[in-house]
Amino acid sequence: MDLPRTPSFRLDGKRALVAGASSGIGQACAVALAEHGAEVVLAARTAAKLEALEDALKARGHAATALSLDVADVPATEAAVAANGPFDILVNSAGLAIHSPALKTTEADFDAATGLNVKGAYFLTRAVARGLVEAGRPGSLINISSQMAKVGGIDRAVYSATKHAVEGFTKSMAIEWGPKGIRVNTICPTFIVTPLTRQTFDRPERRAWVEEKIKLGRVGEVEDIMGAAVFLASDAASLITGTALMVDGGWTAD
Repeated sequence: MDLPRTPSFRLDGKRALVAGASSGIGQACAVALAEHGAEVVLAARTAAKLEALEDALKARGHAATALSLDVADVPATEAAVAANGPFDILVNSAGLAIHSPALKTTEADFDAATGLNVKGAYFLTRAVARGLVEAGRPGSLINISSQMAKVGGIDRAVYSATKHAVEGFTKSMAIEWGPKGIRVNTICPTFIVTPLTRQTFDRPERRAWVEEKIKLGRVGEVEDIMGAAVFLASDAASLITGTALMVDGGWTAD
């Protein structure tokens, strides 16, 4: 009997760029990709944290390089990607969470959030895709979005707007670059315990709201995202593009 064979989740021989790698979800994704064989370029603004992560990964026998990068600086980002690419895999976890009632949103906060979460993400994704197109190579580009790309939430009008925008350009890029073998997807986590979410979890009424919405009854950990990143980066997801992988504990199932 000729049985099908499970596609490989290994990433050997692949080069991955992980933006926002200095902490939280980005750091966890970098570790996951490295553990599965990818050579990982660690990008963020905080050089000291990146270098510590680089050292820790190398101590485990993984290939890693730190790259100081501010995704909100589009010309610098494009230059860095061109100089260090091409990259077979992108995981963009660089993002800004600004939470306030819509009536209290400042123009400066709006510009900061959209500048990084939308503009920065758009041009970073495009820069990595451009390198792949010029090299004639396929690839997997992953933006860390949010469950708030599918719903609204308390004090999250701006943040939700930015993530809805990411979902929109992801679908359009997937359509445009699909014929070139470049897949573009998002991962949409629920509330994950990271330094960015501490302000929410420190407020009992907000934590209760979060836990009531998550059907599995617990908040997320960074480990919950690691498998999703490896899956979308690997050949196991070779027919998946233009979609959002929900890692939300059932929040958006309503």
